[in-house]
Amino acid sequence: MFRNYLQVIGWVIIITLAGCTTPTQKETPEAGYDPEARLKELNITLPEPPQPVANYVNGVRTGNLIFLAGKGPKRADGTEITGKLGQDVSIEEGYEGARLTAINQMAVLKAMLGNLNKVKRIVKVLGMVNCDPSFIDQPKVINGFSDLMVDVFGERGKHARAAVGMASLPRGQAVEIELVVEVYD
Repeated sequence: MFRNYLQVIGWVIIITLAGCTTPTQKETPEAGYDPEARLKELNITLPEPPQPVANYVNGVRTGNLIFLAGKGPKRADGTEITGKLGQDVSIEEGYEGARLTAINQMAVLKAMLGNLNKVKRIVKVLGMVNCDPSFIDQPKVINGFSDLMVDVFGERGKHARAAVGMASLPRGQAVEIELVVEVYD
């Protein structure tokens, strides 16, 4: 009986190991995946990545995950989309702010990776909206970010997400968004 038990354990180990990849195997994107080309098709030029405004870094990589610090809707000229949704910023303006934030976050990713084709998946997004307490359309605002991620990265751009309201955001910016990205080696 003990011998049969060991045989079963041995088969479980063999089956488990058969499904594992070896550390020497390297994943690469499939043919046709090219976020860099997609940006050109969309007429999007990535700016220089916005620099941190305090004691932090734009992103931290651990293993195959990159955790990007929150960024906001900063334009190439240095101005930002500011104000409160539900007061002096419309949903459409907030959507554009979230889209601009996506462009800024892609600029950070490109600076970290050298090429956006190394992005395997947009994993998680936290979208924060500077809004009046009665404002309830945070998801419509953060869709500006999510829609552009899907436009650029395709299915790999679909992500888990939270879209929440905040009483205020740094410098009065209308949105701030952070994310987690899985990358190829």
